[in-house]
Amino acid sequence: MVTIGVYGFDGESFLERLRHADVCLLLDVRQRRGVRGSEYAWANSLRLQAALAHARIAYEHHPELAPTTELRQLQYAEDDRQGVGKRSRRELAAEYTRRYTTEILDRADLTPIVSALSIGGTAALLCVERDPEACHRSLIAQRLTEQHHVTIEHLRPL
Repeated sequence: MVTIGVYGFDGESFLERLRHADVCLLLDVRQRRGVRGSEYAWANSLRLQAALAHARIAYEHHPELAPTTELRQLQYAEDDRQGVGKRSRRELAAEYTRRYTTEILDRADLTPIVSALSIGGTAALLCVERDPEACHRSLIAQRLTEQHHVTIEHLRPL
């Protein structure tokens, strides 16, 4: 399994990274599947799904793994306190990590995701942040590694 964010890619380089990693299934773990900014219009749900279908990459939305609006606001408040922009965040706030883990991840059944991995090819967890350490997808990946022995690679823009 790999993880990938939207920021730092354009549509073509994003698809190329997925192809290079032999991704056959993209698991979208965003709550809101839109991205602000014209440079990221390609990552809005319908456009992204069309591009993935053309590239023969399956798409699944997993909103049960997305942080709630309240949790995102908690992270944004910490970003503001530290004077860090959302697109330049390097790590998650400790309270966000704790609450995401207990409120979302501990309640989630990751078995269907693990089962999908046995079909062959590589699956990718998608969210928006460039760096996995600044995104909840890293927490999902860590849980998959710890509980299901899934090997994870984090894809970043070149």
